[in-house]
Amino acid sequence: MTVIYNFSAGPAVLPKEVLQQAAAEMLDWHGSGMSVMEMSHRGAEFMSIMDAAQQDLRDLLAIPANYKILFLQGGGLGENAIVPMNLMGLRPNATIDFVHTGSWSGKSIKEAQKYGAVNIAASSADNGFTSVPARDSWKLTPNAAYVHLCTNETIDGVEYHFVPDVAADTNGAPIVADMSSHILSREIDVSRYGVIFGGAQKNIGPAGLTIAIVREDLLGHALPYCPSAFDWKIVADNGSMYNTPPTYAIYIAGLVFQWLKRQGGVAAMEQKNVAKAALLYNYLDSTDFYENRVEEEFRSRMNVPFYLKDESLNASFLAAAKARGLLQLKGHKSVGGMRASIYNAMPIEGVHALVQFMQEFAQVSHK
Repeated sequence: MTVIYNFSAGPAVLPKEVLQQAAAEMLDWHGSGMSVMEMSHRGAEFMSIMDAAQQDLRDLLAIPANYKILFLQGGGLGENAIVPMNLMGLRPNATIDFVHTGSWSGKSIKEAQKYGAVNIAASSADNGFTSVPARDSWKLTPNAAYVHLCTNETIDGVEYHFVPDVAADTNGAPIVADMSSHILSREIDVSRYGVIFGGAQKNIGPAGLTIAIVREDLLGHALPYCPSAFDWKIVADNGSMYNTPPTYAIYIAGLVFQWLKRQGGVAAMEQKNVAKAALLYNYLDSTDFYENRVEEEFRSRMNVPFYLKDESLNASFLAAAKARGLLQLKGHKSVGGMRASIYNAMPIEGVHALVQFMQEFAQVSHK
C-alpha cells in the first residue's frame, strides 16, 4: 500500500495520532454521550476543553501572563481587517507601517488601506520577494499605530529569522506579526510582539479557527464601527465566548497542543523542522534540474517553493508525484512552480520520500 504524504500549504496535514483520537471520540467524548460537535460551548464539558487548550498553548509558547489568548473566526485574511479596527485607535491620525515581503503581506496592505493610512516602510518586490529587506533600510513612521510583519510568507517561502527592533523609530509602536504558517514551529519570544495571530490550518488544526495573542494594553482601542464579535476587549472579557466559537476546531487544536507536548514541545519540534528543511534545501542546492529562488538566509522552514528548470515537465512531475503518494505539490497559482509545505505534522520520512522521488524524476527526465 502506498504511503501518502500530504504537502498541502493549508488546510494541511495533521498528526495521525490526533486524527485517530478524534475518530475514537467522535460519538462519545470522555463518556459524556455527546460528540464535541454537539456540545454547548458554555457547558462544563466544552469549557474543560477550552481551558486546557488555552493553558497548553500558553505553556508551549511561554506566553506571558499579560497577554490574552483569543479564539476567533475569520481566518488570517479576516484578521487583516480585525487588526486595524482594533489598533488604529491607539494614536490620533496614526499610520500603519508594513514591511512587504510577499503575497500575504501584500494582501494585508490592501485590507488595511480600507481603515487608515498605510506606509510601506520597506519592500522586497524589486527582487521578486526573495528576501526580507535589511532592517536599516526600513523607513518607519514616528507616529505609527503598529508595524505589521508577515513573518513567514506561505506562498513565497520567505521567513524572518530575526525579530526587528522598531521601538526607537516609531515611538514605541508594537509589532503585529502574522505567524499563520510557522507558529509553533520554532521558539519565539512572545514579549517582543504586541500581537501575534494566525489561522489554525497550518500547524494548529482545521480551518475555521484563528488565534490571536494580544498584549493586554492593546485591548480597548477598537474603532467605533468594529463589530463587537471582533472587538478584542469584548472577546477577551468574555473568554472567547462572546459569540459561539468554532468549538470542534478548538477541540482539534487542543489535541494538537497535547501532541506537541508529547513530542517535547516547541524546542524539540524546531530541531526536527531544521533537519527537514535542511534535507530538502540541500538537495535543491545540489541539482541543476530544480531551483529555489529565495536567498539562503531568508528561506522558510515550513514552505519550500521550487521550480523545475524545464517547466514543460511540470504536469508530468505532478502526475508522477501523485502516483507515488506525494500530494499537493503544485505551487500557488500566483507564482507557479511547486511548493512543499513541511509543517510540524510532516514526518522527516515524508521529506526523504520527496527527495528520493525528485532525484529519480530528474534522472529519468535527463535521458
